[in-house]
Amino acid sequence: LNDAVALVDDAASRFGRVNALVNAAATTERGSILTCSPTDFDKHIAVNTRGPFFALQRFAQLAVEKAHPASAVNILSMVVHCGQSYLAPYSASKAALANITKNAAQALRGHRIRVNGINCGWMDTPGEDDTQRRFHGAQDGWLQAAEARQPMGMLVKPGHVAELASYLLSDASGVMTGALVDFDQNVAGAYPE
Repeated sequence: LNDAVALVDDAASRFGRVNALVNAAATTERGSILTCSPTDFDKHIAVNTRGPFFALQRFAQLAVEKAHPASAVNILSMVVHCGQSYLAPYSASKAALANITKNAAQALRGHRIRVNGINCGWMDTPGEDDTQRRFHGAQDGWLQAAEARQPMGMLVKPGHVAELASYLLSDASGVMTGALVDFDQNVAGAYPE
């Protein structure tokens, strides 16, 4: 918590003010409703929900103090729609952050502070590589095999998410606030073909 707030304060002191915030911190461990320990649950809430909440709070406080428009993006997950059974603590923490995104957008719009979220699908990241190897016994080549099974022939790339976040933070996104944008090729709720 202190680190999240300190990052915002540090940026404000370096640059005079902070116009944009992206909350992208996350931790993911396997655990179901039957197996998740209180320690693992608390870790997910601390990293995936509590830290972003208080970073956003501090960011908004500083923007309100300086009376300038600002924009924030919370990086979420497609699990907010379905809650994968083996990701109970992760699903709960990201769903909470999705609701925080909506709540903050409502509370801050009168201050011209926009808050949106990106529900990311299965991503090609070093963390995902570690997850696949640790929890699923994946070997070299798992990524190519996984991408071959996806409708668009690839997993979500971090650079694509960064481009969307940049758009949401920019004036080009206009009055858009409170939106949770699904950034995935597997349509939530759709039946497989």
